[in-house]
Amino acid sequence: MTFMHSWLKWLPQLLEGLVVSLQITGVSVGIGIPLGLLLALGVMSPIKALSWTCLVIVEIGRGAPALVLLQFMYFGLPSAGLTLSAFVAAAIALAWNTGAYTSEIIRAGLNSVPHGQREATTALGMTQFDSLRYVIVPQGFRVAIPSLLGFSIVMLQASSLCFTVALPELLSNAYMIGTTTFQYMSVFALAALLYVAICAPASALVSALEKKLGAHEQR
Repeated sequence: MTFMHSWLKWLPQLLEGLVVSLQITGVSVGIGIPLGLLLALGVMSPIKALSWTCLVIVEIGRGAPALVLLQFMYFGLPSAGLTLSAFVAAAIALAWNTGAYTSEIIRAGLNSVPHGQREATTALGMTQFDSLRYVIVPQGFRVAIPSLLGFSIVMLQASSLCFTVALPELLSNAYMIGTTTFQYMSVFALAALLYVAICAPASALVSALEKKLGAHEQR
C-alpha cells in the first residue's frame, strides 16, 4: 500500500477532525476576543476591585498552560459536581486562554490611541462610554487586528491539545488511525500538512493585512 493510497483512505476522517478543529477554534476565538476586550477595559478601570479581579483572571489565563486549563475543565470540574462535554470544556478553556492573551493585545492597542484624542472627546462633552465606543475602541482595535488574527492562527494549532479530552479533532483522529494501522509517521505527516494548508495562507493574509494597515497609518 503506497503512501498516496493510504493518505486518500485516511483523508475523509482527518477532514472531519479538521472541521471540529476549526469549529472549536472559531468558538474559542469568538468568545475569547470579546472577553479580552472586557478584561482589557476592566484592567484599565480606575475601580481597584474591578481592575485587580480582571488582572487575576488574565494572569491565570496567561500563566496556566492551555493544557492545564483543558484538564481542569474536563477532569477537574466533575469533582465539584459539574460535568461538561469535551467540546464545551475545550471551548471554555481555550476561550479563557484566548481572552487572557488578547486582553493584553487589545490593551496595547487602546493605549496606542493618542492622548490628545482622549482630551478632545472630553472637550466635546462626550461621556466616557461614548469616548470608548466611538473613538478609543475602534482605533485601538484597528491597531490590534493583525495581532488578534495572528493569535487566532496560534489557537487553531493549540486546538490539537483537545485530543487529551477525547474531542474528535484533527490530531485525535490522526492518533486513532495510527493506533489501528501503526503507520504513525504517515498519518501525522498528513495531519501536519492539513494544518499547514490552513495556517500558511492565513499567516500570509495576516501579513498582507498588517502591511496594508501600516501603509494606511503612514498616509
